[in-house]
Amino acid sequence: MIGLGSKTSKRLVWILAILLLVSAGIAYRIPARRLKHLGEEPFMLSVPLYNFPKQIGKWLGSDINIPTTTREYMEKNFADDFCSRRYVDSIEKIWADIYVVYCASKPGGILGHRPGVCYPAHGWLLDTTEASQFTTQSGRQIECLIQKFSKPAPSLDEVVVLSFYVRNGQITTKENDLSGLFGRKFNLSKDPSRYVAQVQISSVLESSVRKAAQDVADYIISFLPDENSKIRTEKSNND
Repeated sequence: MIGLGSKTSKRLVWILAILLLVSAGIAYRIPARRLKHLGEEPFMLSVPLYNFPKQIGKWLGSDINIPTTTREYMEKNFADDFCSRRYVDSIEKIWADIYVVYCASKPGGILGHRPGVCYPAHGWLLDTTEASQFTTQSGRQIECLIQKFSKPAPSLDEVVVLSFYVRNGQITTKENDLSGLFGRKFNLSKDPSRYVAQVQISSVLESSVRKAAQDVADYIISFLPDENSKIRTEKSNND
């Protein structure tokens, strides 16, 4: 009888173990399917970044293509919207490329997608990184990074990149502010105001980059939800 009871107990243990594994599998597949669905359907801003004005004061913009490797990275890391344009000031004879990417499906997906990583991945050498700031047309002071890159011989090209993040309406240059629980969690509530956006402004001259940032940054920020989840561009369009 003791032997029979022992066999029965072992059999019950195996049955319970199998049931637990099956339950765990079902419990995993349901959120996994939901997360996969989130990744396939980007969150849309009420005013898409494609509607960002092509003329801002003296600056006239035209769309430029994003490199395939960058686009693939964006698709894999939950980028929901973006804008990539070259703006030219024909009066001052200067130009600047403006790139904005908005990430709300999983805000932390933007981590690693920064000039110090992306430019070297395309053959550029990082020469210097400087913490700086600039003042917008509205008088707002914005912290930023100024990074200078160069191509090795025989190219010897040079580029200056000004960059910063916007996290739920707040400006930051530190990736540590985007990590932790906020960055890892998927945005299951589909709240478009829970996001991280990255802004990059690049040109061959630092003076051109700073001038473009000064003239254009207010417009960029107006397309993104502020700390109160309001979008200024949406409000102005409804007035």
